[in-house]
Amino acid sequence: MEVMVIYSSHTGNTKKIASSIFAAIPGDSKDMQSIDEYSGKDAETYFVGFWTDKGTCDMRVVDLLSELEGKNVALFGTCGMGTNEEYYKSIEQKVKVWLPEDCRYLGAYMCQGKMPMQVRQKYEMMENSGMEEAKVKAMLRNFDEALLHPDAEDLKNAAAFAVNVMDRLKNREC
Repeated sequence: MEVMVIYSSHTGNTKKIASSIFAAIPGDSKDMQSIDEYSGKDAETYFVGFWTDKGTCDMRVVDLLSELEGKNVALFGTCGMGTNEEYYKSIEQKVKVWLPEDCRYLGAYMCQGKMPMQVRQKYEMMENSGMEEAKVKAMLRNFDEALLHPDAEDLKNAAAFAVNVMDRLKNREC
């Protein structure tokens, strides 16, 4: 197997990104599985996807990443909290530390994803808790904007990321 796409998805967002990445990878020597289904198939290159939980990936992804010795690894993830590139970079930094030192790191793609409705209900309860009104309104606005993601543009960008990674590997630029 040349390429394996593995993802952990809590609300379906990361699965959508995984499907877009998988479809963009050329050739037939590829497979895609959720982390729950992953059977340990070996590949040269892995695209590993995650949902963001408190600024990092979930523990199942940590465990998977730490086992990928000597592999080419690209990360992708979804995050409910806006489109802040600095925040995305901090998530990437926290996740990639779990890769063994002998892995070739190929970069990361991050985009916004919708959050569970319980999150909005939690934010609404904060309105009456004395928390700064402007901050709560910003959180509610972000939640509502996230409902539309990942959108067609996010999926297109994920596919472009995968094509770029595969081109760099093919041309030995990474």
